[in-house]
Amino acid sequence: QVHLVESGGGLVQPGGSLRLSCAASGSRFAIYAMGWYRQAPGNQRELVAAITSGGRTDYVDSVKGRFTISRDNAKNTVYLQMNTLKPEDTAVYYCNARLHVNNYWGQGTQVTVSS
Repeated sequence: QVHLVESGGGLVQPGGSLRLSCAASGSRFAIYAMGWYRQAPGNQRELVAAITSGGRTDYVDSVKGRFTISRDNAKNTVYLQMNTLKPEDTAVYYCNARLHVNNYWGQGTQVTVSS
C-alpha cells in the first residue's frame, strides 16, 4: 500500500512557474513507476509526465520543453517542475504510483493559470 500526498499547487500568472511535489509513504518507493496526471473540468484525466524506477522520463507533447519530472528516492518524493505555464495547463494535478497491477493515486492539487 502506498499513500501519496501532493502539494505545491496554486494560482499563477501565464508565463509563471510552479513546482509540484508528491510525497509517498512506504519503503519500496524506488521501484515504483511514478507519474503526474491532470484533469480539467469536462476533460478526461491525461498523463502529463512519467518517470520509471530507472529514471527514464516521458512527457505529453503539450508540455515538452516546459515541464520536468524528477524523483528523489531518498526522500520518497517525485516532483513536477512547471515553467512557462499557460492557461490551458489549468487543471487538478494528480500523482500516481504504479507497480505491476498495483496503482495508487493522490488526492490532487489544483493548478490555476490566469491573469
